[in-house]
Amino acid sequence: MYSKTVMEHFKTPKNVGVLDDADGVGELGNPLCGDMMTIYLKIEEEHIKDIKFQTFGCGAAIAVSSMLTEIAKGKSLDEAKQITNKDVAEALEGLPKNKLHCSNLGADALQMAIKDYEDRKAGKPKVKADGEEKPDQSHGEKCYCPYCDTEIPEGNTFCKGCTLEV
Repeated sequence: MYSKTVMEHFKTPKNVGVLDDADGVGELGNPLCGDMMTIYLKIEEEHIKDIKFQTFGCGAAIAVSSMLTEIAKGKSLDEAKQITNKDVAEALEGLPKNKLHCSNLGADALQMAIKDYEDRKAGKPKVKADGEEKPDQSHGEKCYCPYCDTEIPEGNTFCKGCTLEV
């Protein structure tokens, strides 16, 4: 089901942790499937000097986070902006169809962290999450049941295919 590379990054993830003095932070998640990811960036001379992550989610989400940080570390911001969901999934040697949304979560969180850095650098105030403008919490076009691979409409807490709670 999972490639050897996915399993390696799940079992021994790289770059786990928090950068307390992060220059940019991207936080993203999908309440429907439970994956939540935060990416922390330390930028030096417009390059990603250090990158860490914290992820709450399935093995695929953790593997995606780990691989994403390995791909992005050392890259210029322009290079990092070019990292796509497909790049992450390919570097992991593929993901099962019902886990492809995890690769979206990783690449999107990285882009949010870069935008946060650029906004801070430009002196733009950070938007508070107390009801004003909340970030898009979706990370893929569709979510699938991890048990039977049935598409789960947004907002559902159980799968109609196998009737299990997700």
